[in-house]
Amino acid sequence: MARASSWQKARRADTAFSRALVKVARIVGRIVQQFGENHAAARRALEEYARIITPWAQYTAKSMVEDVSARDLAAWKANSQAIGAGLRNEVARTAVGARTIQLTNEGAKLIRSLPTEAAERVSKLSLEAMFDGARASEIQKEIMRTGQVTEGRARTIARTEVGRAASALTQARAESIGSTGYIWRTVGDSDVRPSHKKMNGKFVAWDNPPTLDGMTGHAGALPNCRCYAEPVIPD
Repeated sequence: MARASSWQKARRADTAFSRALVKVARIVGRIVQQFGENHAAARRALEEYARIITPWAQYTAKSMVEDVSARDLAAWKANSQAIGAGLRNEVARTAVGARTIQLTNEGAKLIRSLPTEAAERVSKLSLEAMFDGARASEIQKEIMRTGQVTEGRARTIARTEVGRAASALTQARAESIGSTGYIWRTVGDSDVRPSHKKMNGKFVAWDNPPTLDGMTGHAGALPNCRCYAEPVIPD
C-alpha cells in the first residue's frame, strides 16, 4: 500500500491558482466600488469582465490541472516500490488527457462565475433596495461588500478544485492498473470535520463515493476537503 505522506503532498494547494482567483475577486470588488449606486452599470461591467477573462480563465485552469497532474504522477513514482516496475510503467502511460480537458473546462467555468455571480448579487440586492426604501442604505452597504463575498468564494473554489482535480487524476491512474478503491485518509488535525474523521482508514470503492453531510464525493473532492485517497494497489 502507498505511503500516505506522498499522496498528501501531491494534494497541497496550488498557491498560484489561489492567488489568481483572489485577484479576480478583488477586481470584482473594485468594479462594484467604482460604480457605487449605479447598479445597472456595475452589473454590465461585471458581465463584460467575465467575457474578457475567458481565455485567461482557460489558461489558468489548465495550468492548475497540469500542475496537479504532475504532482500526482510524482506521488506514484515516489511509491514505486509498492507499485512495482510493471505497474509503474503502466501508470506513466495512462492517458489522462480527456479527464484533464474536462477538469480544465470546469475550472475555467468556475473562474468566470466569480464576476457573473457578483453581477447577479448586485442585481438582486438592487431590486431589494428598490422595494424596501427603509433599508436602502443598509442594502447598499451589502452591495459594497460584494468584493469580500466574492473573495471568500474564490478561496473556496481554489481549495476545492485543486483537491477535486487530484482525486480525479489519482482515480484515473489507479483504475488503469486494476485498483478497485482506496483508503480514505485525513490530515489528522483538529479542523477535520467529524463525518470525514469517521472515514479515516476506511476502504472506499472508486465506483461508490460516500455521501457525507449531504454531499457525495471521494476524498479531497468535496468542498474545502483536505482529505486524500491512498490507492489500494492490486497484487
